[in-house]
Amino acid sequence: MNQIKLAIRTLGKTPFVSGIAILSIGLGIGANAAIFSLFNQILLQPLPVENPTELVNFKAPGPKQGSTSCNQAGDCDEIFSYPMFRDLQQGQSTFTHLAGHRAFGGNIAFRNQVRPGEGMMVSGSYFPLLGIQPTLGRLIAQADDEVPGENPIAVLSHRYWTTHLGSDPSVVGETITINGNTFTIVGVGPEGFTGTTLGSMPDVFVPLSMRSQVHVWFDDFERRQGYWIYVFGRLAPGVTIEQAATDLNGLRRSILIDVEAPLQNMTDETLERFKNKELILEDGARGQSSVHGESQTPLAILIGITVMVLIIACANIANLLLVRGAGRNQEMAIRGALGAGRGQLLRQLLTESLLLAALGGLASLLVAAWTLGFIGTVIPPEASEFLTLSISGEVMVATGVLTLVTGILFGLYPALQATKTDLNGILRASTGQSGVAKSAARFRSILVTSQIGLSMALLVGSGLFIKSLINVSQIELGVNTESVTTFSISPVLNGYTNEESLELFKRAEQELAAIPGVTHVTSSLVPLLAGSNWGTDVAVEGREHGPGIDSNSRLNVVGAGYFNALGMELLAGREFTIADTDGAPPVVVVNEAFARKFELDGRNAVGKFISTRGQPDSLNTQIVGLVKDAKYADVKQDTPPIFFAAWAQQDDTNALHFYLRSSLDPSQIMQPARAVINRLDPNLPLEDLKTLEAQVDESVFMDRLITTLAGAFALLATVLAATGLYGILAYTVAQRTREIGLRMALGADRDRVRAMVLKQMTGMLVLGGIGGVAAALWVGRTAESLLYGMTGMDPVVVIGGVVFLSAIAFLA
Repeated sequence: MNQIKLAIRTLGKTPFVSGIAILSIGLGIGANAAIFSLFNQILLQPLPVENPTELVNFKAPGPKQGSTSCNQAGDCDEIFSYPMFRDLQQGQSTFTHLAGHRAFGGNIAFRNQVRPGEGMMVSGSYFPLLGIQPTLGRLIAQADDEVPGENPIAVLSHRYWTTHLGSDPSVVGETITINGNTFTIVGVGPEGFTGTTLGSMPDVFVPLSMRSQVHVWFDDFERRQGYWIYVFGRLAPGVTIEQAATDLNGLRRSILIDVEAPLQNMTDETLERFKNKELILEDGARGQSSVHGESQTPLAILIGITVMVLIIACANIANLLLVRGAGRNQEMAIRGALGAGRGQLLRQLLTESLLLAALGGLASLLVAAWTLGFIGTVIPPEASEFLTLSISGEVMVATGVLTLVTGILFGLYPALQATKTDLNGILRASTGQSGVAKSAARFRSILVTSQIGLSMALLVGSGLFIKSLINVSQIELGVNTESVTTFSISPVLNGYTNEESLELFKRAEQELAAIPGVTHVTSSLVPLLAGSNWGTDVAVEGREHGPGIDSNSRLNVVGAGYFNALGMELLAGREFTIADTDGAPPVVVVNEAFARKFELDGRNAVGKFISTRGQPDSLNTQIVGLVKDAKYADVKQDTPPIFFAAWAQQDDTNALHFYLRSSLDPSQIMQPARAVINRLDPNLPLEDLKTLEAQVDESVFMDRLITTLAGAFALLATVLAATGLYGILAYTVAQRTREIGLRMALGADRDRVRAMVLKQMTGMLVLGGIGGVAAALWVGRTAESLLYGMTGMDPVVVIGGVVFLSAIAFLA
């Protein structure tokens, strides 16, 4: 306690130095705490279930002929057909359970209140496998999932139960309407459990065998060429992943050869690959989610950046303590002469360092909270729902450990240096001959050189992200997003038939067009630039079709005037009109990429016939227009081949996304649009109401997040490095006052003295710059997958970083 009191008094004597040190620590540790909070939630945190380390995820790469439907739980390499899942479930012997699941969107109605929500279809083995217990009632069991369509039961998530139903215990036994069908509530899930897919927040869980009730268009559980289920399992005691993979692949191969191979229409080479494809088993402790893979590189880069900032901050503080320690040589020597041992002096100095670190650690919590708050303004609203943008207990513990380690790291060497001195050493130091002083000076120079190198790496890295974001902002979308409001409705989820849905869509377009200020109204089945990809095989007049030939195209089903309303340039032919209805000849419009892929010779594509079902003997749909390439699902992806059909000619258009272009600010259109839909059907939720520009921004949020944080951290690192450089030069010049005076007395002018100081700075800048550029090139290669329209070795960015840091260094 006495040492702490003495440390407080000592730090109080130099408030400026102490304040700079605390601020540096707070910024460095705070940045790390904020990014680690995201890193921990997304990449480290296991599922809140029984023994999550025993869970194993399944992947099924290889040829998949037929329909594939994947979502946020993973890409299409990870999905299985319903029959294959059941075959594996019944025939395996190395897992205690195998479970399947699939998220779905829907309208949820309870006690006369309807809202858009999310659900999860799960096999009867799902909850027993996870080993979780209900808060109320019971969970879905194996007996509930044996016969398709026979057990319309639902389990509410704890979050939905508390947020929307006020934790009412009487809900068990009541009915809830999901996508127009009635389910009986049998229980409420445990608190904190939101399913096994990060990024998905289901409100309800229903049996997997009830898919036909939540997806009214689905009616074929026995189809082996329909892939849509995600599968995971729990290893049996004593079984390794390798043993389980061997067992499962043997079982699956026999099914592929004997049952599924005869159903395929493939070339011999592709069929052989189909028969020999193998399951891949991976650690499933964190569940199944595409967020894991998408976030790994960006978060690793941000963690690396914040660690560099912390190292630079620690180097700054170590320099400050070395300088302050040099001023306390006399104090240390006298205390030693009075009987204080070196260990006692070391403890005192380390106590001061740890006290600085502790105060900086407290400040870092504020910095982390501010950083997480800023991140919350950048990421899409859906992401902020499943991420906790506050300091958790785990992050607090990690921050405490980092604070302790940091205090020891930046305090140990200065303390060792300060306690080496004695009275004779002090006298020698006054004549400029102290070996201790020289070694401390060398160490300070090494620290500053390292700071310069790390700052260079961060500046170049942030420059790469900034240039990449500029490239993204300059992408030609092929769509005019200005003054467009968008939203979606899904009447089929309220039990509408297709005919009723089409009638509602027509009335909606008419009434939305009547809103004052609205100039164009159109719609589409696939939302524009929202990450959705719909595709199918097509057959094209004059184009060979068959096994081994890529005949796949993306598709969209759109309303009349779609291309004109969204500013998409029509190159030939016409676009859809209100005359393109169910009774009219079926027509499509294709883009340039479609014409290139299917060798339709550009404008001559108009008039050709295709089959949107992929059957060459039914070429009954005519191409009536050619539209200029425009972005489809993602701003950064190349435009794929696309054909557009009219939704009024389809027999399964159950949901639409509307687009309203107006002469007013979009915010003035949102409430009238909501009122129109509410007037047409007060029980029909209006979903994802936003501007089209906001939708585009959300599609590149990761680019903006990394660029903003990397730029801010790089600027912070540069300021810290410049401060360190200024500090060491100022201290060195002060130490060399007598030498400089003698040089000037002997005839040296001001320019020569300045050159002497700048020479010292230049040496550190050159050495640090070389190391920094090398590190920056490594950062660039690591981040290359995140960059757009450039490589990780962009010479303009590297030269810009060198010039900027050199200017800052010379200013210092």
